[in-house]
Amino acid sequence: MLLSASLIWGVAFVAQSAGMQYVGPYTFTATRSVLAALGLGILILILDKTGMKSKNTDKKVLWRAGIILGVVMTIASNLQQVGLLTTSAGKAGFITSLYIVLVPMFGLFLKRRPHPMTWISVLIALVGLYFLSIRGDFTMSQGDLLVLASALAFTVQILLVDHYSPKVDIIRLNCIQFSVMAILSAIPMMILEQPKMPAISDAWLTIVYAGLFSGCGAYTLQMMGQRRVEPATASLLLSPENVFSALAGWVILGQTLSLRELFGCALVFAAIISSQLPWRKWFGSRAISSEAIPVLAAEIEAVQAEAIQSEI
Repeated sequence: MLLSASLIWGVAFVAQSAGMQYVGPYTFTATRSVLAALGLGILILILDKTGMKSKNTDKKVLWRAGIILGVVMTIASNLQQVGLLTTSAGKAGFITSLYIVLVPMFGLFLKRRPHPMTWISVLIALVGLYFLSIRGDFTMSQGDLLVLASALAFTVQILLVDHYSPKVDIIRLNCIQFSVMAILSAIPMMILEQPKMPAISDAWLTIVYAGLFSGCGAYTLQMMGQRRVEPATASLLLSPENVFSALAGWVILGQTLSLRELFGCALVFAAIISSQLPWRKWFGSRAISSEAIPVLAAEIEAVQAEAIQSEI
């Protein structure tokens, strides 16, 4: 499920980039969100009619989760969409994929201590980001910075999905999420862009793909997959989207990356893989937690007592 979602999202970068040839970023996000919410609403009606309802869900928890996820996704999607105005789909895919490194870092706030190799992975990712996005005058393009900010928001989204997905109906949660996205994105759309229907109709193919395939399909697959997979592993399984986005940008849009940018992509991808390798299983950890000391002491005393009894 998660690998399928990463494939759909990788191609979605191309759809998002191509769609803005006709409409503005907020218009694209708002219209795709409306389409996704409608598609999910129809799916809910079909499942209810056929008696394929999921387990009972606490409506307060469902709406709270949907609204929170909708706000976070509105921020993440619009930052990414605006960033695509001035950066390529391939670069955007790799920069967004930094959430794979950021997820274990954010785990510190959830009292999950990452292995020291995680910090080395972070350093490698930062070096890769430098080669990928930093220009000769040590500046990043505005688009790269916005996509990087969206990666932070997507990190929060992954952790929120991990928290809420086991507790509520996935289809309804996704429907509420995209409904909130549609409402919130429509505000800047009407103020800043004032779109025309002919322009929206010209972008219909990209909007349909981003709304139905990416919205209804991929995000539902993500939520269902994360019910069975921990966040760090889930982020690894979602990480190929950066490869798919670069390949799709090259095949469909003819976008290319320089050797410097390809080297940066390689470092970012290496950091992504490194951050998810089972370092603890291979090398363990030399540090002993304070909680483990009393247990170890009790075991040592028991062994000593047994040895003394044997001698007697």
